Parts: sequence; C-alpha cells; structure tokens
Amino acid sequence: MQHKESWSKLEMQAGYSLAMIYAVRMLGLFMILPVFAVYAESLPDYTPLLAGLALGIYGLTQGLFQIPFGILSDKFGRKPVITAGLLIFILGSLLAASSENLYVIIIGRALQGAGAIASALMALAADLSREENRLKMMSFIGVSIGFAFALAMVLGPLLNRYIGVSGLFLVMAVLGVVSIFILFILVPDPENSIFHRDTQAMPTQVSKVLTDSQLLRLDFGIFTLHTVLMASYMAIPHLLQNQADFHVDEHWKLYLPVFLLSVVFMIPFIIKAEKKRRMKQVFVGAIGTLILAEFGLFIGGDSVWQIGVVLVVYFTAFNLLEASLPSLVAKMSPADRKGTAMGVYSSSQFLGAFAGGSLGGYSYQHWGSEGVFLVCAAGLMIWLLLAISMKNPRYVSTYLLNVGKIAPDQVNQMVIQLVAVQGVAEATVVPEEGIAYLKVEMNALDEAKLLEYSVNKLD
Repeated sequence: MQHKESWSKLEMQAGYSLAMIYAVRMLGLFMILPVFAVYAESLPDYTPLLAGLALGIYGLTQGLFQIPFGILSDKFGRKPVITAGLLIFILGSLLAASSENLYVIIIGRALQGAGAIASALMALAADLSREENRLKMMSFIGVSIGFAFALAMVLGPLLNRYIGVSGLFLVMAVLGVVSIFILFILVPDPENSIFHRDTQAMPTQVSKVLTDSQLLRLDFGIFTLHTVLMASYMAIPHLLQNQADFHVDEHWKLYLPVFLLSVVFMIPFIIKAEKKRRMKQVFVGAIGTLILAEFGLFIGGDSVWQIGVVLVVYFTAFNLLEASLPSLVAKMSPADRKGTAMGVYSSSQFLGAFAGGSLGGYSYQHWGSEGVFLVCAAGLMIWLLLAISMKNPRYVSTYLLNVGKIAPDQVNQMVIQLVAVQGVAEATVVPEEGIAYLKVEMNALDEAKLLEYSVNKLD
C-alpha cells in the first residue's frame, strides 16, 4: 500500500500542470487591479462608478457560472468545458483590449469572468488524484493561486509602463491561449470523470450549507474581504499617484517589497494559528488589523514610505485571512459536504469582487478616496462582530478514503471501524461511491492503520 505522502507520477504531473493553469488565469484577471483606476480616468466616458464596474464585474459572472460549469463538466467532460471557458476568457480579453470605451471594457471583463473554469478544474484535479492525496493536491493549487495574485500586482504596473492597459488585456488573451496548450499537452487525461462531493457543489446540499450559521459567517467573511480589496483599489492607485507623487508605472517597485514582507510577517501567525491552536484569535486579530490598515489609508500621507508601511500591514492581514478562511470552511463543514460548502464560499468570494468594484466606484465618485476607505472600514467592523461570535473551530482536516463498494448494511460496521482508528474524529461512508469522508486530527492520525481500509488502486 502506497503511503499518502508519496505522489504518483500522474498526480505530480497533474498537480503542477493544473496549478499552472490556475496561476496563469489568476494572473490574467488581476494584472489590471493596481493600474486600472488611474487608466480609466483617461477614457472619454469615465465615471468612477463605471470604472468600478469594469474592475469588478468579472466577479458577478464568475460567481454565477462557476457551479454550472462544474455540472457541465460532469456531462460533457472536463477538458472540453475548461477549453470553452478559456475561449470565452480569451474573447473577453480581446474585446477589452480593442476598445477605449468603458462600456465595451465592462462587457469584456464580464466575458472574462463568464469563462468560470475553477470548479471544472477542481473536478479534474479530483479525477487525477487518489482520495488520500486530494488535500495535498488542492493545497498545492491554492499556493499557486496566492503566488499568482502577488505576481500580478507587481507585473501589472511594470508591464503597463511599456504596453498600457490595452496591452495588458492582450497579454491576458495570450495567457488564455497558453492555458489551453498546458491543458492538452501537460495535463493528463483522467481514466474516469465522476462527481466528487469533496470538491464539487451538490445542488441538493446547497440549502443545508446556506442554513449553517457558522459557514454563513465564513461566506460573509470572504465576501467582505474581496469587497474591501476591490473597493480599496479604486482609491489606492490614486492615493499613491496624487498624494505621494508616485507614478502608477512605478508602483511595482513598492508592491514587490510589500508582498515579500507581508508573506514573511504572515508565517508566524499561520504557525501560531495551526500549531498553537489559536486560529480564532489570530483570525479575529487579522480582521482588526485590516480595519486599522483602512484607517491608515484614510489618513494617507505624502510619502511613499508611509503608505508602503500601511500596505505591508494591509497585505499581511489580507493574506492571513485569505489563507485562513478556506481552512476554516474545511474544518467547520461536514466532510461529505465540503465540496458544496467550498462552492458556496467561492461564489461568495467572486460576488464580493463585483460588490467591491461597484461600491468602490460609487464611494469614490461621491466621497473621494477617504470615503472609500471609511466604507471599507465600516464593512470590516460588521465582519469583526460576526467573527467574534464564531465558534472555535475543531482542529481537524478532511480526509477521503476509498473503501470500495460495500453493501448498505455494512456501512455502520465500517464507520465503527474507521472511528476506532487513532486520530479519526468523524466518518461518513457513502456506499454507492465506496468513499469514506473523514474528519481527522492529522497530528494524531495513525495513517498506516487507516490505509489498511483503502482499496485505492490508482498508480
């Protein structure tokens, strides 16, 4: 029996190639974030509200279509649906690149988001990984997404200096083409594509997830976090250029050290949250820190260094929350509803991006940069109150085990055997799937004993 920590060649190839597609697409979506608010002012039909809509509308279409794309991939296959999504993304990028009309750019950005391939990619990752290695696969992809976001914030201003925002949209189209090549050249073809309730949303479970007050707190949290991010970036580029006299093309020189330092400062808190079991305290503290950062941006400053220090604080808290929220969803959702919980969570994130662009544009139009930061701080305060009332999470992870097809009358006995294994806190066995959905304490888990119940044969 192969140990969980050993990836097969197939899983390793799948993990790296799918992470590349995630990263490349994320890079394409976010490169305009640090420069678009300033660029949009030069367009003839500019209003801050329209600029905000252009920045965030991808979130509306992505939030609406990501679960349907996952369902379609079950019916028509992963790669055809992912390819269709990438072609829609390319079309939107080319449309936005071809116009200096904000209404056309809004349509282009909406199309970029409509190519909502995230759920189909997750399903493909699940097809290509053994249940026992699924968590490792998803964590690897998650790290690539965070890296791509940071890289986009640096590359956006740097490339804007030479090719402008229209050129950035063209680069996005090229990245979409690159993703299609990666998909067909590097990503393995799965032997079977089946529904995975640990990574895909199950429509019949959505109502149960939406009535879970603890999960709703987390959904509101990711909604608020991305609302604040997108809204803030209707004002931060103006703050740097107009108040600190730091041209937008030079902003990459600030973002590079800001993101490097924020990652360094974040790591001790991640360790404290997980190893010292202080997740709720660290989580609530990060929200409070983000509120302070918004007030720091409200106060502003005429020095790049002053604003830079505030941005280090901002992105340390932001990155910490971005990493903590999906971990909390995994801990608080029943093991057999994790896919549905993550689907609702992801839709909340994308809808937050749309709300943030719209709210940021409206606030900037009526109250300027200071109004944007105060509105963001107010939203974060509401989230803080909800987070304080959140239950302490259980320090468990979702773990899947392929136990093979078993008769329904054997399910109870299998559950008894699994929960008797050291470190297994909860077990749900779905006999028709032959999968056991477990909640385990990884530090205490007797994995060798647990794997004795696995019949997984994927090489």
